[in-house]
Amino acid sequence: MLREDEDGLRFLIHPELRTIVQAEDLNYLESLLNDFVERGKMYPAPLFKQISSLGVGPLATHECGSKLSDHPSLKELSIHFVEV
Repeated sequence: MLREDEDGLRFLIHPELRTIVQAEDLNYLESLLNDFVERGKMYPAPLFKQISSLGVGPLATHECGSKLSDHPSLKELSIHFVEV
């Protein structure tokens, strides 16, 4: 997830998501991503704050920051991601 500004979030996923996520977890993950996108439209700032400290269930926030450029490895990886 990228925070463009106070009112805008972008959700990026690995283009091979369906091949790297186990089949039994895929429906849950896709449902969760859809929920994030919908809540991001209505409540971007609170959702960003919540996801920035996510550590429940099969998902956990790995890195968090205010600028993608501060995380070179993540920036490089995200070039290949696609927007949800």
